[in-house]
Amino acid sequence: MKRRDFIQQASAGTALVTLGSLGLQSFTYKEKTTKITILHTNDVHSHIDPFGPEDGRNANKGGVARRASLIDSIRKENPNTLLLDAGDIFQGTPYFNYYGGELEFKLMSKLKYDAATIGNHDFDNGIDGLYAQLPHAEFQFISANYDFSNTIMDTHTKPYKMFKKDGIKIGVFGLGIELNGLVTPSMFKETKYLDPIEISQDMTRILKEDQQCDLIICLSHLGYYYKNNPNKISDLKLAKTTKDIDLIIGGHTHTFLPKPTIVKNSEEKSMLVNQVGCYGINLGRIDFYFDTNKGKSANGTSIIV
Repeated sequence: MKRRDFIQQASAGTALVTLGSLGLQSFTYKEKTTKITILHTNDVHSHIDPFGPEDGRNANKGGVARRASLIDSIRKENPNTLLLDAGDIFQGTPYFNYYGGELEFKLMSKLKYDAATIGNHDFDNGIDGLYAQLPHAEFQFISANYDFSNTIMDTHTKPYKMFKKDGIKIGVFGLGIELNGLVTPSMFKETKYLDPIEISQDMTRILKEDQQCDLIICLSHLGYYYKNNPNKISDLKLAKTTKDIDLIIGGHTHTFLPKPTIVKNSEEKSMLVNQVGCYGINLGRIDFYFDTNKGKSANGTSIIV
């Protein structure tokens, strides 16, 4: 199958969103623009192979091989690229039942993921099962609001990770959903869930003020929004009640967004929330542009794999 036959952009994503006080409209043609590309997935759920031709609306979509080809082409276009995942890597096909997550982590390592957070289904073989597969993951797991200090996962995650691309400092922190009610307590044992809003405030203070990051990303498995329970913490609620986050990459609710949602944060500044459904069908792409003063703008789209 030729590459053009299975890569289709779901949205042109041409509209630029101004983040902070400056945007592309303030640039002059003489100014240097630095482009940072963020690629992301969520809720892949052990889908290694593409969907078959008889699989309804998902027919002939997805698959790790196709995603790898697409990611490789984007990295060649822009070396300043990060690849992130927002959790629920496990559970959903016989690959997980047989290999217990080993294959998923090995393939993500081959694709050179930079970081991932932890979803509720990543505990489906218990916290011991998750820990057992960590040697196969050549990327960092980040989780700021799961306190693993009394579990086998202690010291095996970090609250945040920083990257530097072409002089731009990027801070990424992770958030997980409340496990009580979703996961049997014996599976996550003494993992403690900490308030996502309070933790986000701590993380953004550290990354913005202490570490002087130019771009702050939250990898979230909280869920996009809960229509029947609007008071429940979600990505949209987190975005509105915090500051200094430029992008929330979400998971859990399997929400297919053709392009990022623009949200006003607690300081009435624009930021982005994105999620690309599930099963590796789509790859999220968001391009951030920095001028010489590090003022930033962004656009984004969802690409069908």
